[in-house]
Amino acid sequence: MAKAAILIDGGFFLKRYPHTFGLEADAAVVADKLHVMARAHLDRRSGDTLYRILYYNCPPLLKKAHLPISKRSIDFSTTGEARFRLELHECLKRKRKVALRLGHLNDDDGWLFRPRVTKQILSGKRVFEELGDSDLFYSLRQKGVDIKIGVDITSLALKGLVSKIVLVSGDSDFVPAAKLARREGIDFVLDPMWGHIQPGLMEHIDGLDSKCPRPSAAEV
Repeated sequence: MAKAAILIDGGFFLKRYPHTFGLEADAAVVADKLHVMARAHLDRRSGDTLYRILYYNCPPLLKKAHLPISKRSIDFSTTGEARFRLELHECLKRKRKVALRLGHLNDDDGWLFRPRVTKQILSGKRVFEELGDSDLFYSLRQKGVDIKIGVDITSLALKGLVSKIVLVSGDSDFVPAAKLARREGIDFVLDPMWGHIQPGLMEHIDGLDSKCPRPSAAEV
């Protein structure tokens, strides 16, 4: 019997979701499937119990800005992505045994050329005067999410709150915290949602177990 904590890297989960569950615009449906997937890691036959499902992400960008070429105003809070993220967070808050761990977005870089556009400019295939708004993107970086995951893994292990931790992620940044948890006797399982992981990660976990539908070879 184990008391388990399920830690979900929200950015990773949403990136993998279309490959495993299919395209979905309804935040309530996504929240339901996340909850079912997380609880599937509990072995009821062995009497596993859930400590908590911890979901890590950032609130969406809600500021206003101007498009770089046309100078037209844009309100990021009205975008479909922002509305979806806010609704998803609200749906998850209402789920039993689910807690949100939110970081913040850093947008110091502002508008940047898309990589393909940069290559085209450097190779002389395009000139600045030909560019449009779609050739640039608003650069956003998550801050604080990885730290929160690492701190929670460490805290859960050192305080003896759980005997099993399941991390839904494909990132190698969790390795130091995973090593500490395993030294404390925690059963540490990685759920990469059928995504590829670095071979070296296997030595730092106790198991690999994806609980979402397996994608076709073309979608992996």
